[in-house]
Amino acid sequence: MDYLVSIGQGVLVEGLVYAIMALGVYITYKILDFPDLSVDGTFPLGGAVTVVLIIAGVNPILTLFISFLIGAVAGILTGLIHVKLKVRDLLSGIIMMTALYSINLRIAGKANVPIFTKDTIFDNAFLDKVIPEGFQPYLVVVVLLVIVIIMKFLLDLYLKTKSGFLLRAVGDNDTLVTSLAKDKGTVKIIGLAIANAFVALAGSVYAQKSGFFEISTGTGTIVIGLASVIIGINLFKRIPFFKATTAVIFGSIIYKLCVALAIWAGMAASDLKLIAAVLFLIILVVSNDRKRRVKSND
Repeated sequence: MDYLVSIGQGVLVEGLVYAIMALGVYITYKILDFPDLSVDGTFPLGGAVTVVLIIAGVNPILTLFISFLIGAVAGILTGLIHVKLKVRDLLSGIIMMTALYSINLRIAGKANVPIFTKDTIFDNAFLDKVIPEGFQPYLVVVVLLVIVIIMKFLLDLYLKTKSGFLLRAVGDNDTLVTSLAKDKGTVKIIGLAIANAFVALAGSVYAQKSGFFEISTGTGTIVIGLASVIIGINLFKRIPFFKATTAVIFGSIIYKLCVALAIWAGMAASDLKLIAAVLFLIILVVSNDRKRRVKSND
């Protein structure tokens, strides 16, 4: 029983960490209709910035905000490459992702940087004083839940603003944005900045939860994000009170549960990327099949 509880808690922790990233992917994939591959570089960017700052003695909470802002800068650069230099959306993301690999190494100094002995948002002197010992096993889940809820709430609020409505309009009908005398390119850049800020924040949280930065942590991030979005949207879209952002969060947890079940069934931990690819393929096939059925019924 304790083993199952431990597995469930691990799935919840991983799901919540990647849910922050999935919210960013939701902006690019579902709202902007922009295949932004730069998230594979932005995720470890947040981690690299975080470990360097924590080693330098910066408050771990402050590193979350700094990572968020630096992620936004990376998103802006992707947007500028696409909008100002007229590079295709997919290629813009690939260019930025490739550049960020070297940038992340420059920031961190090496491919693997541990922070096990440093204070993090999950383990510090303040929490040791105020949190009862019996509550310690659930501390990571609670901290992650608070961060995810705050970010979801802020994203929901933003999407209700004028800028948020323009963001939705660019993805649905960019001609409408132009007719409102607004620059659709600027709106895209804002959307990419917010999306990559979320992804970098997730990278920061992941580094603090894991206790280290590893350059390869970003590999396949886009696959996990897209799978989480597709699972969440397809499973919960018919539930009236379920917002899309809530569905994405649950989609991330369900995705991580599927990965855990695959490993429990006998697959090796080294097969994680293969599991992710196969799961994503299955999700896409099922999603496309469902769309075809809906069209045929219409």
